[in-house]
Amino acid sequence: MAELEKEALRQKYARERDKRRRPDGNDQYLELKGQLAHYAQDPYMPVVPRAPRTDHVTVAFIGGGFAGLVTGARLTEAGVDDVRIIEKGGDFGGTWYWNRYPGAQCDTASFVYMPLLEATGHMPTEKYAHGPEILEHCQRIGTQFNLYDNALFHTEVTHVEWDGDRSVWVIRTNRDDHFTAQFLGMGTGPLHVPKLPGIPGIEDFEGHSFHTSRWDYDYTGGDPSGSLMTKLADRRVAIIGTGATSVQCVPHLAKACRELRVIQRTPSSVDVRANHPIDPAWFATINTPGWQDRWLHNFTANQTGGMVEEDLVMDGWTDLARRVRSKMMSIPAEEFTPEGMLAAYEDSDFEKMSEIRNRVDEIVQDRETAQQLKAWYGQLCKRPCFHDDYLAAFNEPGTHLLDTDGQGVERITAGGVVVSGVEYPVDCIIYASGFEVGRDHTRRAGYDIIGRDGLRLSDYWADGMRTMHGTHVHGFPNAFFVQPTQGANLISNVPHNLTEAGQTIALIVAQALAGGHDEVEVTQAAEDSWIDLLLSGPGGFGILGSPDCTPGYYNNEGQPRAQDAQLLVGYPMGASAYFEYLEQWRTTGTFEGLEFR
Repeated sequence: MAELEKEALRQKYARERDKRRRPDGNDQYLELKGQLAHYAQDPYMPVVPRAPRTDHVTVAFIGGGFAGLVTGARLTEAGVDDVRIIEKGGDFGGTWYWNRYPGAQCDTASFVYMPLLEATGHMPTEKYAHGPEILEHCQRIGTQFNLYDNALFHTEVTHVEWDGDRSVWVIRTNRDDHFTAQFLGMGTGPLHVPKLPGIPGIEDFEGHSFHTSRWDYDYTGGDPSGSLMTKLADRRVAIIGTGATSVQCVPHLAKACRELRVIQRTPSSVDVRANHPIDPAWFATINTPGWQDRWLHNFTANQTGGMVEEDLVMDGWTDLARRVRSKMMSIPAEEFTPEGMLAAYEDSDFEKMSEIRNRVDEIVQDRETAQQLKAWYGQLCKRPCFHDDYLAAFNEPGTHLLDTDGQGVERITAGGVVVSGVEYPVDCIIYASGFEVGRDHTRRAGYDIIGRDGLRLSDYWADGMRTMHGTHVHGFPNAFFVQPTQGANLISNVPHNLTEAGQTIALIVAQALAGGHDEVEVTQAAEDSWIDLLLSGPGGFGILGSPDCTPGYYNNEGQPRAQDAQLLVGYPMGASAYFEYLEQWRTTGTFEGLEFR
C-alpha cells in the first residue's frame, strides 16, 4: 500500500473518530434505577421464596458465571464440599443467563471458550456454540460438581466485611441473609449490569421496549434457540446499537419484523465466522487426556504473538495474529525497531480492514447502505465481530439501516425515534447498548468490600487497582478476585484467565485448610513488587483501545484516562508467559508472596 494511500486512511480514521467524540464519556449512559429499574428485572425465572441463611461455609463466591463455576468446580475437586455461590440471576450462567437474545453465540471458538469441557465430557455441537448450549453447559458444571446444593439465586450481596477476631467474612444480602465464610471469591465480571443510552425522552416512549440482555419473548415470540419471532410480523421495530450483540440478533429480527430499523452510531467490523457443526469422529481424534489445556495454550500463544508452528483453533483471532507475525518477520534487520514493528502492524491492519470493507460491498446490495456499514478504524479499536448473516440481513426488504453519522439518536418521542430531525414511528425499541464496563468496581458489584481494620476496597484502590496476579489484595485476607486485569489480561478469551485463576485458588485454599491456617494474605512487599513489575512494561493500552481509536468502551469512550488507568494492564511479557509463570508459582507449593497464618 502506497504511503499516500496510508496517509489518506489515517486522516479518514481520524475524521470518523473526531465526529464521535463527546465530552460526557461514560456519563452518556443511564444507570438502571428509579423509573428505569424495570429494564434490569429478570424476565426468565420467577423469584422463589426462601428463608434467610445464617450459617457458615468454607467458601462463598459472589457471581455464578464462568468464574464462580470454574473456581467452585476446582474447589470441589480439592475436597471443599461447602462452596456457596451467590448469584443475582435465577440460575448459573452469568453472562449466558442474562443474554438470551436470538442468535447469541460465543465469538471465540467453543473449544477454548467453554470451560471444563474435558472435565464434564461435553463435546460442543458447533465451532461457535449458541447461547442455549453454553447456558446448558453452565448448568452441567453446577450439577456435576454439586454447586446447586448451597447456591443462593436471585440474591444480591449488599455488605461484605472482614471479622478479624473470628477470621471470617461476614456477608449480607438483599434477601436478609447474614452468614459467614472463611474464604471469599469474587467474579462479578463486567457484562451483567446493563446500561441505556442517555437519549432525551427515553422515558416518554409509549410503545414496548427492553434491553437485549432482558429479551422479552412474550412480546416478540420465538425463543433463544432461534425460532421465528412470529409476534413481530406486524410490528415496526428499532434496535439501537450495532455492536457484537446487534450483529448476532439483527439477522433474526430481519426475518421476523414487518419493518426493522437498525440505528447505528458506529459500524462494527464484521469478518467471516464460518461456523460449522463438530464432527464426532474428528473430535474423537483430539479427545485425549489434557486436550483442552493444550488447545487453550495453543490459542493464547497464537493469538498473542507467540512463535507456534501449529494453529489448532484457526479463527479470526489467530488469523489476525498470523498476519501480523508475517509482517513482522518481513522487516529488514536494520528496521526491526519499535517504530518498525508498529509500522508493520499498521500495514497488516490496513490490509485486513480493507478486506472487511470490501466484504461489505460483496454482500450488501444497496450501495448507500454498504458505504454506511463500513468500519473506518483499526480492527482492535472495538471488539472484532465475526458473522455470516449480519450483512446479508440488510438485503431484506423490510430492514433499513438508520445511520446517524456518529451522532446517535437525537431524541425519543411517545411514538418513535428522532434522527437528524426526522421522526421514525416504531412500536418497539430494543436497546443493544451494552453494559457498564467503564464504571468502577464498587458500582458494578453493588457493594464495597471492607477488609482488615475497616479498610474499604474503594479507598485502597482510590489511586488505582493494586493486587498480586490480579487476584490477591493486601489488607483483604482470604479474598480472591477472579478476572483478567493485572494477570494475563487476555481479552480475546477471558475464560482462559478464569480457568487458571480458579485452579490456583483451589490449590491455595486446600493448602490453607490442610495446614490448619485461619488466614492467607498477600504481603505488602509482594503486592508492591508485582505492581512495580507491571509498571515496568510498555504500559497504557497499546493498540487495543488506543486513544487514536473511535470512541468505545475499549478506550474509555474516547476520554483521557485517569492516572489510575496505568494499572489496568497485564503481565509485561504477555499472556502465554504469565500462564507459564503462574503454573510454576502454584506448583512449587510455597506460594511465594502469600503469608499463611
